[in-house]
Amino acid sequence: MKALVLAGGRGTRLRPLTHTSAKQLFPVANKPVLLYGLTAIRDAGITDVGIIIGDTGAEVRRTLGDGSDFGVTITYIPQEAPLGLAHCVLIARDFLGDDDFVLYLGDNFLVGGIRDLVESFRPEVYSAQILLTRVDDPQAYGVAVLDRSGEIVGLEEKPADPSSDLAIVGVYLFTRAIHEAVRAIKPSRRGELEITDAVQWLIDEGHRVASHRVTGYWKDTGQVQDMLECNRMVLESAQTSIEGTVDPATEIIGPVIIEEGAVVEDSMLRGPLIVGANCKIIRSYIGPFTSIGSDCTLEDAEIEYSIMFSSSTIRGVSRIESSLIGRYVEVTLATKAPNTHQLVVGDQSTLRLRP
Repeated sequence: MKALVLAGGRGTRLRPLTHTSAKQLFPVANKPVLLYGLTAIRDAGITDVGIIIGDTGAEVRRTLGDGSDFGVTITYIPQEAPLGLAHCVLIARDFLGDDDFVLYLGDNFLVGGIRDLVESFRPEVYSAQILLTRVDDPQAYGVAVLDRSGEIVGLEEKPADPSSDLAIVGVYLFTRAIHEAVRAIKPSRRGELEITDAVQWLIDEGHRVASHRVTGYWKDTGQVQDMLECNRMVLESAQTSIEGTVDPATEIIGPVIIEEGAVVEDSMLRGPLIVGANCKIIRSYIGPFTSIGSDCTLEDAEIEYSIMFSSSTIRGVSRIESSLIGRYVEVTLATKAPNTHQLVVGDQSTLRLRP
């Protein structure tokens, strides 16, 4: 079995951060989201991985290389434009051959991995298997309608009046039958080849499609709150590991990870949290469920329930929470009159300022 991982989307819901970086590489507990998916694929016994890349392909290549550091072999497949999930299958035909494969959306976060999903797939009986989970707002997702035996009999894409509360998770298993399906369908109103249309074509043509329920934690990390929730979920299982330098004036409460080269002085760290390599934390407070990337500086600052990417600085500002802070960002307190906010803000940013 092979895996086809999608890492080419534009991430419009996470702009402006995605103007300069691939959303699949955004850090959760200082590890790119995409690596959690690759780990799940490898742990399921799959080592031959194709990765669909787009405008941010160079960054993905730099991060993953040939895959040997992660126990897989990677083939990169460029996509000229985000033309739909089924289009990704279409352009990966040479890589996939006639093998069964997992289709994995690179910005999905799934606790517990996919080993059970892979082991339960019966390609001699089913042409596809789809991962499902119950959600409170099915109108925001593609949803599946099942018969009494648990087989999928229909799919609905973001229905106004859902027939089911079972959302389609971004992990699928397919046999070679899907290749005929993606060639047969037409672009949707969005101008994309939809994977839901391809699966519906399989059903309409008499193919059997199985369902597999997710019982653990799943998130599509396409929005800020989803990223923060995934970060919280990972840090909940953190165990204290201090490889950096912490002075006696610093108070540590709860599980805290301080990576090599980090220096913490006269501060309070209330875990679970992680401080990346070569950071400087001076007279600051870092609260629960916070990830500080490598080479960051916090001085006279307070932050909690947030993700701070690498090489950024916060000085004299309190309190920051529920925030994503990108790379090479500087957040400082104005020290001279007038008492105003001075901002340099990119397109499609969100600011919430207290009066």
